[in-house]
Order: sequence, then structure tokens, then C-alpha cells
Amino acid sequence: MRYRTLDPKLIIETAERLEERVADRFPEAGLRGVAAELVSLSRDLAKAAKTLEAPIWWLRGIIVAAVIAGALIFLFVGTILPLLHISQADDAVQSVQGIEATINMIILAVLGFLALIRTEERIKRKQVFRQLHGLRSLIHVIDMHQLTKDPAALSASFKPTAHSPARLTNAADLARYLDYCSEMLSITGKIAALFAQSVNDAVVIDGVNDIENLASNLSRKIWQKITLIDGRPAAPQPSIREFRKDRSASSKADAAFPAVRP
Repeated sequence: MRYRTLDPKLIIETAERLEERVADRFPEAGLRGVAAELVSLSRDLAKAAKTLEAPIWWLRGIIVAAVIAGALIFLFVGTILPLLHISQADDAVQSVQGIEATINMIILAVLGFLALIRTEERIKRKQVFRQLHGLRSLIHVIDMHQLTKDPAALSASFKPTAHSPARLTNAADLARYLDYCSEMLSITGKIAALFAQSVNDAVVIDGVNDIENLASNLSRKIWQKITLIDGRPAAPQPSIREFRKDRSASSKADAAFPAVRP
């Protein structure tokens, strides 16, 4: 079962390792603080998801008490199930009315019982969406940090204005910065998936899928930038003929101006 379920500890370890990598390469960047916040949030949400796996015992106790109270009402209140009137009544219309009232009360009791059972699902669903709201906000914070990391700044013809933000001008550093942002978005999707694993609810699964789709779409935009960086033409290398020509010219220059020996 190890490879069939997400392990919260491994997700937290991955987030911690990512924070260390960001701190090593970009110690002064704001992305380091975002990575630290991701570690803290992953710990809190992993704990919250684990808590949601356990039943809400106090709520189940209330439901059992409500069911017992309803059963007592059916037993001791003669107006709910007037079997005596139905069996002894001479009026057939009155008997039919009594049966109809009994059926209506049974239907209402079943609906009320189902509503009580689904109360636990609604409470857990509300708690899940409260946690996912903070995760969604962090995803947008990550996207804000990669917003100004534009591969166009690597072009020789790029001219910043007086109000241009500070940009990374090294292609390798820019690619690593964007890759770290993409990894953070991937981790947020895995943290959201912990709630779908803990709470088997269709509405919760849809909410988790929305978080994962948001992170995937933003990560796809980041990888488009990385592709542009990787696709930049490399610096032109001299051909063998040019290299030999340069060596020949250098040899002639050395012959024309010999080195002065002591």
C-alpha cells in the first residue's frame, strides 16, 4: 500500500529539501520566504488532513440520540401510528387517512435521518475548503514571484526602463528560479490531494481537482518560459578553418615581433 497512497511525511521532506535548495542558490530572494511558508503550510495541512480521517464521535452520538428519540416518539405518540384506530374504525376513509399520515411521517423520518448522517460530511467539507483557501492563496503568491522573470531580459537588445523591476540576467539562474517555482506548484497539488485521500466526498474531490488544475496551468506557463530559455541560440563557436586562420595570423605576428629574451 506504500505506493498506492500519498505519504505526508515524504511530501514535507520534499518541501524542506526544496527550501534548502532555494536558500543555497538564492539566499536573498523573496522566493526563499515563499519556500519556507510552503514547508510550514504543508505541515499544517498534512496534520489537518490526518485529523479529518477520524470520525466525529460527538456528532455521531447526537445522531444516535436523535434516532432513539424518534423511535420513542413513534412508540408512545398514538397520533403518529394510529394502528388501533385503523383496525377498529368503521369508516374506510378514516382508515385511508391514517395510513397516508403514517406513510408521510415515515418518509419524513427517513429524510431527517439521512440529513443527520450527511451532517458529518458537510462539517468535514467546510473544514477542507477552509484549508484549501489558504493553499490557493499560496499558489497565487508563487505565481507573483515568477511574473517578472522574463526570458526577454536575456536578449542583448533588451533595454530596461527606469521603473523596470530587478531581473535575472543569467540564463542558468533564471531557468533554476523558474524550475523552483514549478516544483512549488507541484507540491501544492500533492498537499491538496491529501484531503481527497482523507475525505471520500465528491464535492471535496472536485475542489481538490480545481486546486491541481490551477497549479498545473500556472506550471505550464512557467515551463513555456523555461523552454524559451533552453531554446536560445548558443554563442557562436569559431569553425576549424577560422581557428586555423587565427593561429596562422598569430604565428606571423610572433615572427614579426619576436619576444625579447634576456
